[in-house]
Amino acid sequence: MKKISVLIFLCTFSFSVVAQKIYPTRGRILSIHPSFNQILDRDAVIEVLASGFKWAEGPVWIKENNSLLFSDVPANTIYQWNEKSGLSVFLTPSGYTGRGEYSDEPGSNGLIMNQKGELVACEHGDRRLTSMHLLKGGKRTLADGYEGKRFNSPNDVVQHNNASYYFTDPPYGLALKHNDPSRELEHFGVYRCSPEGQVSLQISDLSRPNGLAFSPDQKTLYVAVSDPEHAVWMSYPVLEDGSIGKGETFYDATEALKRGKAGLPDGLKVDYKGNLWASGPGGIWILNPEGKLLGRIEMDELTSNCAWGDDGATLYMTVNGYLCRVRTKVKGANW
Repeated sequence: MKKISVLIFLCTFSFSVVAQKIYPTRGRILSIHPSFNQILDRDAVIEVLASGFKWAEGPVWIKENNSLLFSDVPANTIYQWNEKSGLSVFLTPSGYTGRGEYSDEPGSNGLIMNQKGELVACEHGDRRLTSMHLLKGGKRTLADGYEGKRFNSPNDVVQHNNASYYFTDPPYGLALKHNDPSRELEHFGVYRCSPEGQVSLQISDLSRPNGLAFSPDQKTLYVAVSDPEHAVWMSYPVLEDGSIGKGETFYDATEALKRGKAGLPDGLKVDYKGNLWASGPGGIWILNPEGKLLGRIEMDELTSNCAWGDDGATLYMTVNGYLCRVRTKVKGANW
């Protein structure tokens, strides 16, 4: 009887080893501050889950089916990935529904799940912010312009507890970028779309607003600025009426960029401790709530964005043509 039990155990163990997927790895962890090891192990493994994309962006975790959605902006496609079935096409076209070629970045960019459980997308080609039921489909336009003028190319979006959306509108989705003749707005703004659908300009003086995120208490809005001459993350107070107050520089990465680190401040997320996990020169920068650099996930590739997934402690990263992940010691804010 003992021999049979041992045999069953060995067979079960062998099956679990065979069934476990082994992924290639890349990148490295750089610890800078002593507290860094409390949120991420120095020897944490960065796994490459999928590759071959033109420019991966906008990852968002879907808790209902344990999967990740992310945009391939030039391919005008949203992909889905999960541990069991791997990679599949979720939606195409994702951001441009017209005829002919629009630009080199026509698809969706930033994605979030809203409070209703709908997928909200920033669409470059159709120059709008949309929501869509995950199963039924059928997009609804949330906002497509300001004061009668079309947006440039909505890039990233977050939703506040007050149900308003806040999103950025740089020129990256336009065929000729900031010189495109189809531009209708002079500024590259940060906007608020209220629950009633009213659009208001909140920030108008940023050269290239990009990724954005709220602090865990929703009282601070962080905005990445993808300007090679002024590569910074800004912080702004969220006032009681939902409007955005006067901002200040949270962290300046311009010098790191000039020292040869590839990439600009882009997408970012916040953990429950208030630390920022922000894509920037060379990979993901981890900054504490006081603006001190704790460490980096160095990818040596242009890193666009990140998102919390699994139980909230896995960081998924879109890195140029790759989808990657790393296990952390913290969970995403309000997970």
